[in-house]
Amino acid sequence: MEAAQEILYTIDDIYRLPEGRRAELIDGRLYDMAPPNFMHQKLVFQLGKMIDNYISTHRGACEVVLAPFAVFLNKDSLNYVEPDISVICDRDKLDEKGCHGAPDWVVEVASPRTSQIDYGIKLFKYRSAGVREYWIVNPMNKNVMVFDLAEDRQTNQYRFDDEIRSCIYEDFCVRIFDLVQSMPE
Repeated sequence: MEAAQEILYTIDDIYRLPEGRRAELIDGRLYDMAPPNFMHQKLVFQLGKMIDNYISTHRGACEVVLAPFAVFLNKDSLNYVEPDISVICDRDKLDEKGCHGAPDWVVEVASPRTSQIDYGIKLFKYRSAGVREYWIVNPMNKNVMVFDLAEDRQTNQYRFDDEIRSCIYEDFCVRIFDLVQSMPE
């Protein structure tokens, strides 16, 4: 008896999804995305705004883009992700469809449904695609994992009340607690 072959999806399949259904594509496998909650959206917005303000104040050339935003991670037809925050320093990677290649810095806000993907599959994919820095902000555990992928190391696990420094912007630091203290639980 022959084993059933796994179906490999492509970016064309992402664009054929019914209106309102969101998914990411990693190595030809579809991962459905649940609608984000208020805490998730507030964290993404506030952190994205802080990063963007920092870059603007320092006359940086990088673009900060919030989800939903297409990242064609490996420039192939089998990988399409929508990181919560993408920082892209090479503007030649950007066009109207999204980012073609790895962003320099990716931030994902974990949820119970996405934790396994964020800490496992995406960590591997972002590292192998050339993302330089990866943060996983976990509101359930109130911690942040920071990975310096350019140096191939985990720099630290931080609590929300710790000062967290960026790897690619050494003088950028943030306390997530300052962003969430006024939000409802």
